[in-house]
Amino acid sequence: MKYRYSALCGAILAVLATGNVLAGEPATTAQQDPAAPATQAGQKTIKNLGAIEVTATKRTTPLEKTPIAISAIGADTLDKSRVMTVQDITQMVPGLAATTEGDHGVITLTLRGIGNDSAKTEYADPEVATFVDGVYAPRAEAAASLLLDIDHVDVMRGPQGTLWGRNSTVGAINFVTTKPDLTGGFYGNAEMSAGNYNQIGTRAAVNLPISSTFALRVAVAQQQHDGYENYQNPVGQIPSVAQQQANYIASGGSAATFQPINTNLYITRGQKYGAQDQSAARVSALWQPNADFTWNLSYEYFRDRGTPSMNLMQNPRPGQEFWSALIDTAPYLDRTSSTVRSHIDWNLSDYLTLSYVAGYSKYSGKSDYDQDAGAVLPTSFSSGGIFQEDRTNSSNYRNSSQEIDLKSRGEHTIDWILGLYYAQENNNIRFDIPQMHGTELGSVNWQGSFIQPKETVKSDAVFGQATWHITDSLRFTAGARYSKDKKTNQGGVNWGWAYDPSVPQLPISTGDVPAPPAWAISQHNDGKYNKGHATWLGRLDLDVGQHGLLYASVSTGYKSGGLQDGGTPYAAETLTNYEVGSKFSFLDGHVTWNSAIYYERFKNFQLSAPITYPDGNQGLGFSNVKGTTKVFGIESELAARIGDNDRFDLVFSAIPKKKLGTLLYAGSNDYAGLPACAPASGISNCIDITGNTLAHAPSVDVTAVYEHDFHLGNGGTLTPRLSVHHESMSWLSPLNLGEGDQQKAYTRGDFTLRYEEPQDKWWVGLYVQNIANDKVRTNAARFIGNDGKFVYVSQYLAPRTYGVNLGIWF
Repeated sequence: MKYRYSALCGAILAVLATGNVLAGEPATTAQQDPAAPATQAGQKTIKNLGAIEVTATKRTTPLEKTPIAISAIGADTLDKSRVMTVQDITQMVPGLAATTEGDHGVITLTLRGIGNDSAKTEYADPEVATFVDGVYAPRAEAAASLLLDIDHVDVMRGPQGTLWGRNSTVGAINFVTTKPDLTGGFYGNAEMSAGNYNQIGTRAAVNLPISSTFALRVAVAQQQHDGYENYQNPVGQIPSVAQQQANYIASGGSAATFQPINTNLYITRGQKYGAQDQSAARVSALWQPNADFTWNLSYEYFRDRGTPSMNLMQNPRPGQEFWSALIDTAPYLDRTSSTVRSHIDWNLSDYLTLSYVAGYSKYSGKSDYDQDAGAVLPTSFSSGGIFQEDRTNSSNYRNSSQEIDLKSRGEHTIDWILGLYYAQENNNIRFDIPQMHGTELGSVNWQGSFIQPKETVKSDAVFGQATWHITDSLRFTAGARYSKDKKTNQGGVNWGWAYDPSVPQLPISTGDVPAPPAWAISQHNDGKYNKGHATWLGRLDLDVGQHGLLYASVSTGYKSGGLQDGGTPYAAETLTNYEVGSKFSFLDGHVTWNSAIYYERFKNFQLSAPITYPDGNQGLGFSNVKGTTKVFGIESELAARIGDNDRFDLVFSAIPKKKLGTLLYAGSNDYAGLPACAPASGISNCIDITGNTLAHAPSVDVTAVYEHDFHLGNGGTLTPRLSVHHESMSWLSPLNLGEGDQQKAYTRGDFTLRYEEPQDKWWVGLYVQNIANDKVRTNAARFIGNDGKFVYVSQYLAPRTYGVNLGIWF
């Protein structure tokens, strides 16, 4: 693994040096008490980040007075829980699950039982929308990005279609970055960590006040560790040369064309699967020329040179360790993104505020992945298991969005907001799949090249929402949004192998250009989708005394339809959500208890999966589930601050009902051995999954966190923190194919111990994550073994990791 600490440390030193120069200029701290040391100002600013307000209603409101099911996770909790990506917050949010998808190296999200594991391509959209500072991130790659200098995270559960818009069918996640501070002076923080699997991490952030009206904040991060999955040696696993020859002849070959399996084709050294090597940097600017105008502008750069996670055999072959695989495609991941975000708030008068939110993002990526996972051994160089490489030769995504809001300001009988939204995407990708019998030197089983030179998305919306204060304690809110989505595919072509006997049978390589006679066009993907839909919200909320809130709402969500392989359209997905909730605080705010009960009804719920067509070619297929998909659930969050030294948090979710509607023909190439499908289905293999249980939706999941401050004689503080998460059994796909397609009930624990010195200038800690080294599956797939039995594989959450970290405040 390549280490980049020289450049990173150089950047940090440059930032610190610049900051010290700026901090010495009187103009930079005009609003700060000159007698106050800069370090004290910095410490205060950092320590106060736990006081979180949320912007779920596009207004800044206290969490306990916001009538929405929302989880707010502050910077202190993110730090202590070692949150690096969105996958790390799942245990802190009721009903939130994350699934790693190895061949694209992304993370897909499920909330309240609803998600889309195939929302990893330029086609599919997620049901859980991801935002950073209110700017929408449309592709799944955003969820795999390294989180950097986050002030807090708001996870809004339930459809957010009125105010948050695109693809927030069951919820939205807004990562709010730490903004520059005009009045705090020069201050910052830095952290380094080291652990097993050669884990090394470095983070730093500094606040740079340039003048009384302009400030900068610079943040950098680098996280890396070796891969979790070891390489297996093929020697001792593959048959003897004599047996290989017998197997080859039995499969239809001849002695004259036989060759022994070349063991050098297998990867036994080098960078492993499951490695992290991610870097990120952000420069944020704040300009506030007066009390009525604020402009936050940021540029963020992200680079990923790690490796995808690998599918592992659920039951390894005898003599092989669990965290290992027989690999014949070396892992590769190369992703880079650049993002600009802008947010302007302008108080036009005592009664009106105008806001403008805009963003632009440019992403490029390549990857290589061993899709066969070495699950089925070759019996000869051209028989037995199938060699399959999933390779993204190139992917380039460009997206931009703009939103303008006009809203009432101050306290009125009716609070209102009106908005306009526009977003566009311009994407292209080439994705190759060579499949060869036995090894990559065998004959062609099938291979395809998916070349999409121009796929565009345009989305327009107009929305409004108003809250009527009927009395001082009773409010009614109504809102509506109309969205129109236009998607086009221009020049998209899927190529399939033509099986011309005169053509050498070689796996497609990166430089190959598919053309006859070796290749034939299996599908033209040109097409257009252009439809609109309205979503709405009705909500009543009531203050119960000074410390309680009750609410009831009916809201709708919408995810647009689109185009699949072949240019065939699929329909939009809609949701109606019925919800009641409560929020209470006790003991002068030291205890809060927030709960919600919801019932969801989906129409045309979208499922997508890689499929095989009757002619033998493959593609990504979409299905709209007919009838009604129904979900019923209960959520609860309890937070208690007991005295000055004890903190306890409890997160609970129950989803007793999660029933799929009607889908007679559900296919997936991830699950070999499905029965032949009726001709009317248009696919080769499928099953009826009508009424099946939704994936990633355990009936019960609960997280308990406890921490205690021990005040030492020297004035320092020692804080142990224990987090325990339990989930009941859950399905890993809607196919519900038995034990191999399940994650059994499990309990997982994490522990940290942290010492802060008396002056709050530095801290040191240790951490252990996944204490019991549990093997927790996040997805599943299966192959047919040489003996005719199914071989199941899965991706897993990380094994036990541990290490130490050191942080400073200055």
